[in-house]
Amino acid sequence: MVKLDHIQHEIALPEGVSADLSGSILTVTGPNGSMSRDFHHARVQLTQQNGSLVVDIELPRRKEKAVAGTWRAHITNMVRGVTEGFVYRMKAVYSHFPMTLAVNSDHSLFTVTNLLGEKVPRQAGLLYHKDGVEVKVEKKVHVVITGIDREKVGQTAAIIERACRITGRDRRVFQDGIYIVSKGD
Repeated sequence: MVKLDHIQHEIALPEGVSADLSGSILTVTGPNGSMSRDFHHARVQLTQQNGSLVVDIELPRRKEKAVAGTWRAHITNMVRGVTEGFVYRMKAVYSHFPMTLAVNSDHSLFTVTNLLGEKVPRQAGLLYHKDGVEVKVEKKVHVVITGIDREKVGQTAAIIERACRITGRDRRVFQDGIYIVSKGD
């Protein structure tokens, strides 16, 4: 088995994107805003060279190789977030009882009314509404979630999907709910 003595991932920064590395905290700034994240590990190093970011490890073990690849993915998502942003699209599905979807005025609460004819509305707290994640309802059944942080946009979609979970009934028959339709554009 061949042993690797060195792993180096280089992430090029596109035009209009700048990165600031202070200690272990990386701040990426672009046209859509800026994001910060802590990259701290005993053996994996993050450096800035010639307008790009480099994740570097000498004599890696299996877990350290995994950490280096994960850091590369996080940095790539940060760069994509500050340039293009992330969009998750969801759709409300119902067979008999039409649902009503609403976001309150300060964008901190998502409300689903009349799910399977329930009298009490279901609510989902939008935890990241202050961090730039925006939730909109379009055409009464489409939900669009946008933001620059991929993890926060995905978690918001999961919270909304989880709020409509149906228990005590066969999921193959009662398929009403709000589901993710697309991730991306």
